[in-house]
Amino acid sequence: MHKTPTVAAAAAVAVALAACGGSSSSSSTHATPPASATQAHTNTATPAATTTPFLASFRQVTTVGSTVPPNGDLNPYGLAIIPSSAGALHAGNLLVSNFNAKSNNQGTGTTIVELTSSGTRTVFADIKASSLPGACPGGVGLTTALSIVPGNYVVVGSLPTTNGQSATAQYGCLIVLNDKGHPVSTIAGANIQGPWDMTAVTHGSATSLFVSNVLNGGPKEGIRTIDNSTVVRINITSGADRAPKVISEQVVVEGIPWRDDKTALAIGPTGVAVDGSGTLYVADTLRSAILAVPQALTRATAVDDDSVTLTHGGDLKQPLGLALAPNGDILTTNALNGDIVETSPSGKQLLTRLADAKTGAGSLFGLAPAPGGTGVYYVDDGANTLRILH
Repeated sequence: MHKTPTVAAAAAVAVALAACGGSSSSSSTHATPPASATQAHTNTATPAATTTPFLASFRQVTTVGSTVPPNGDLNPYGLAIIPSSAGALHAGNLLVSNFNAKSNNQGTGTTIVELTSSGTRTVFADIKASSLPGACPGGVGLTTALSIVPGNYVVVGSLPTTNGQSATAQYGCLIVLNDKGHPVSTIAGANIQGPWDMTAVTHGSATSLFVSNVLNGGPKEGIRTIDNSTVVRINITSGADRAPKVISEQVVVEGIPWRDDKTALAIGPTGVAVDGSGTLYVADTLRSAILAVPQALTRATAVDDDSVTLTHGGDLKQPLGLALAPNGDILTTNALNGDIVETSPSGKQLLTRLADAKTGAGSLFGLAPAPGGTGVYYVDDGANTLRILH
């Protein structure tokens, strides 16, 4: 969300964390629903009432490890847990994409690192614009959009700049990597305009990628806020030795506000997740809202964000990353403070947990429940680390 400390500053933070055991705790709980909330969908696949919020028993934060690779890339954004082993991918490890280069310029990061649950770090990919096998307007600047699809292909978003400023931002693409971290194809076109985050829903060899976009024209003209960001569904097929092939594309949400921002590059729709009933949840960052889009896997028309607002305001402070808890609740990370917020599928904001007490605002992006529901992994770009709330 913002430029992170330099490598030296990040190292100092890491030392400070180590000195205090690398953990902190919080138990901030909010049981009151937001003052303004609109219910757009009731998730029938989830129990009507959850007796205990998923985050209720988690109060400790532990640093798993640094996300800074040898080339000095900063600002960890995307996070994905590896489901199966192949090539350089090892089941249970975590992939993290970096948005900034060592220069700390946004939209210039080129690396995806792989971390074990104990914090051992290797470089899965270092992507050069010259090595891309297809179109990617502007080059490489890896975002929060990070998924793994059948055949152990890794798909990552790119929103590149030349100097870290929105005036030089280009539309970018989705970059497809094989299990050894080598680019094999790109996905670009009119529906990909600043891919910011992504989730994948897979059935057999078929996958639906839901990609949120934060650039839909405007930054070069200095326009501050535009209500035209989208989430697009990209249907692909893939498998062993069969690289992802795009079958169809459909915009499912439109009219989402975004604006260019000197410190954040762009503020617009970020986290996305789909529940078992096919409802797509979207973190509408600029409006401090969560959207709930029904029939997202099959809909052939786009809905406007105002018509599918599940909840807004309250404890939501510009939500960024979004993931579903094992109990069906919605977890979001806030941009304006260091909180993770849990919201029910009916739109009731249940509680918050403090995930970053130091750098807080703008530090939290990708998150994912740990296997077995033992906690929540998340990246912290204020300290350039992977952490777990447990």
